[in-house]
Amino acid sequence: MADLHGKVALVTGASSGIGLEIARALVAHGVRVGLFARSQDKLARLAAELGGCLALPGDVTRYEDLVQAVERLEAQFGGLDFLINNAGIGIFKPVHELSPEEWQQVVQTNLTGPFYATKAAVPALLRRGGGYIINIGSLAGKNAFAGGAAYNASKFGLLGFSEAALLDLRHQGIRVSSILPGSVDTPFAGNPTGVGWKIKPQDVAQAVLYLLTTDPGIVVSELDIRPSQPKR
Repeated sequence: MADLHGKVALVTGASSGIGLEIARALVAHGVRVGLFARSQDKLARLAAELGGCLALPGDVTRYEDLVQAVERLEAQFGGLDFLINNAGIGIFKPVHELSPEEWQQVVQTNLTGPFYATKAAVPALLRRGGGYIINIGSLAGKNAFAGGAAYNASKFGLLGFSEAALLDLRHQGIRVSSILPGSVDTPFAGNPTGVGWKIKPQDVAQAVLYLLTTDPGIVVSELDIRPSQPKR
């Protein structure tokens, strides 16, 4: 297993759920983490709690916020090695009931946000001689469902974006992978928590650690995670 100690990561959507567990797992392995999310007060508390973190309040739909976050990480920790694109939202309605504003909100956050973060991060990764970008997608990026028009479109698009970015960046020492979980036990989109059959956010964090510690001579382009005994 590769040693992650001393590496630097930027995690978007890091204030709760999957993003928080990814940040927690990275810190436990000696990674210094930039916590990026919209809640400034919550990020400050989490950075103090976790240690080795930098609170980076911002919105993934604003490119300049991500550029500034990368600049602050480089100034504080000396560089950037990993980008974890995790921030996402879900608005679930039949296609004819979605408002244009709701469509834009989902697509801008779930698809344009990872593009903005990738564009902001790549120059910093190249300054370190390479790195790793991991996009947290969803099995909804391959399996459409009723009421998922905006969410499915954003996650189908994210998978295509990830595959193209992998081809663009691998010869420059930057690996790109997608993790596609099924149902995760978080309050995402107002879902109840404590549902035993669902994937735990810690499981997704372990998948991130697995990818980051694989031999640099390979890249896992896509990693699907499913509950072993889903609800019937």
